[in-house]
Amino acid sequence: MLDRDGFRPNVGIVLLNQKNQVFWGKRIHTHSWQFPQGGIDRGENPEQAMIRELYEELGLQREHVRIVARTRDWLRYEVPDEYIRRDSRGLYKGQKQIWFLLQLVGHDWDLNLRATSHPEFDAWRWNEYWVPLDAVVAFKREVYASALTELASYLPRQECRNRYLRHGMRCVDVPSGYAVFATVEQCPGATHDVPRTE
Repeated sequence: MLDRDGFRPNVGIVLLNQKNQVFWGKRIHTHSWQFPQGGIDRGENPEQAMIRELYEELGLQREHVRIVARTRDWLRYEVPDEYIRRDSRGLYKGQKQIWFLLQLVGHDWDLNLRATSHPEFDAWRWNEYWVPLDAVVAFKREVYASALTELASYLPRQECRNRYLRHGMRCVDVPSGYAVFATVEQCPGATHDVPRTE
């Protein structure tokens, strides 16, 4: 089902574990890694499609996750011709996606890549939140960056910022007369009380 501009409605899933790491799946029989995603069937809304895809691709049920957030608008990417089946060329341009940020409330062992007879992934791992931007196929990178950036504001507090793209380590000014017992990495705008030496 394509919209009038040639984009297929789709959902993307960013699944977090308790450390705010993200699920990263290897597409079956390829060396390509990506987030779970899939088409929205006729009669489904984006949330219903996400729940179906969650089971089809990861073997997870609705009770295994908590919906944290979703992107406000459709995010689009065009697929290069070499990735499009010949019978679809000229009509199909790419995907338009609503992205969901989910928190795994179950366990790693609840994940089952073989839950259906047509698995999408044959391996998976947990990655730090921003790492997929370096690893995803180039034509999806802009959509991944937009989705991760929009959803990052909803992350549970332990993830402060994008260490890989923007800030690196932030220096902490320590007034004289204070001691620092460990290296402190801070989020922009954060403060840290340092014990005073006597």
